[in-house]
Amino acid sequence: MKEETSRRDFLHNAAVLAVAGVAGVSTTASAQETIVAKSTGKMSIAPGGENVKATTLKNTKLSTVPVNWKEVYYTNCPLISASNVDQELGWTREEYKKIGVKYQFLRADARNDWYPHYIHNLDNLIRFGGLFPPVAVHADIRKTVLLGVTHTYEGGVMMVRARDDIYNMSDLKGKKIGLSKSMNQIKNDWWRIQEEQGIEMMLRKNGMTRADVEIVEFPYADDWYNLPEMVKDPMDNASELWLKRDHKHDLAFRPLETALLNGTVDAIYNQSGPLQQLSEATGKIKSIEDLSKYPDWTMQVANIPATITCTEVMAKKHPELVVAFLKGMIKVGRWSNRNKPASAEILDKQTFYLDVEHTLRGIEKMDMVPNLSAQNLASVEIGKDFMFSHGYIKNDFDVNEWADPSFLEQAARELLEEEWDKKTKSKIPTYSEGRIG
Repeated sequence: MKEETSRRDFLHNAAVLAVAGVAGVSTTASAQETIVAKSTGKMSIAPGGENVKATTLKNTKLSTVPVNWKEVYYTNCPLISASNVDQELGWTREEYKKIGVKYQFLRADARNDWYPHYIHNLDNLIRFGGLFPPVAVHADIRKTVLLGVTHTYEGGVMMVRARDDIYNMSDLKGKKIGLSKSMNQIKNDWWRIQEEQGIEMMLRKNGMTRADVEIVEFPYADDWYNLPEMVKDPMDNASELWLKRDHKHDLAFRPLETALLNGTVDAIYNQSGPLQQLSEATGKIKSIEDLSKYPDWTMQVANIPATITCTEVMAKKHPELVVAFLKGMIKVGRWSNRNKPASAEILDKQTFYLDVEHTLRGIEKMDMVPNLSAQNLASVEIGKDFMFSHGYIKNDFDVNEWADPSFLEQAARELLEEEWDKKTKSKIPTYSEGRIG
């Protein structure tokens, strides 16, 4: 009991530190100056943005279920992953049933709010999602373990109004580029990070710097996580969230599009090709730069690779729970690689691609089996280094020490042994009472 109290106190204190600016972009003058000082260009705040109320622990009550090691919760982002396919197949749940453990979506229990997805304040949770939140957690809140990653090289795009006389990045000299800023100081501001990273990369690729443009900051509340309509009813499946929100058309997922269309800014960054397609489908927006078109893969790491992480507590005390999850991910990943059209049908429920056919084109060349390859770990390091250099995390760390391949290796080994037994025993006669039968 004393150990549990100490653990909860640690998590509370860590979250308080996050509010103070340890994890993410602080609203304090000193922290803001640290970030802005990295740019010699002009930076301004959109009208009304300075009046947006910040979300902190002072006005937010975090909620999670008591830890029970006979239960494991999962959470994922609306992106391409074996987890988003498996939520329809249920194969990982079967792996947990074999060892007598209940496996369910984070929000299947109404006592869990959404924050564990961002700050990992639930010991028996495994997360499969975007890169930046888990980097922030491991750096500044609590120790986690990187179990595997999946990469999709979608790049990022710079978008302008379709009828504007802007066709190249150089046409943006002296013009305004939007940059969002979450006022939720509990969670990591992943959206802003990937925007800033992409903007700087595109400027540099075209012989420009931030001094050539004006960055207009758009503070927004980002406080839907505990709204009654979002936490009242439990959700058995992650895709049930989109029964409440039409994510393919919800501008909350394209926060700067309105500012672009009404002329407040001249250009905005979009995270990936799928979001580009949704914006362009309006007929009002076009892209003038696309990082996925270049051969340099290091430019395509905005909030990706998608990462699988668990708490260090789970990894050390209950490694069998980690291995069970990864066995499910490997099996589903292999199935997805063999059945891309079927996978696209499932993924279309959660991703930002236009439709099933568009989803299929997006995953055709993608390996859905999680791994810890040298190239993918290098991509993780690029994202982590950007966060550290721009003040989004306070503490640096070694990505190779964060990653632990032993769990993937054990999962693959057990699957191989199970497959061997299945194939060989079906062809080898059994002996009973001295007779073959």
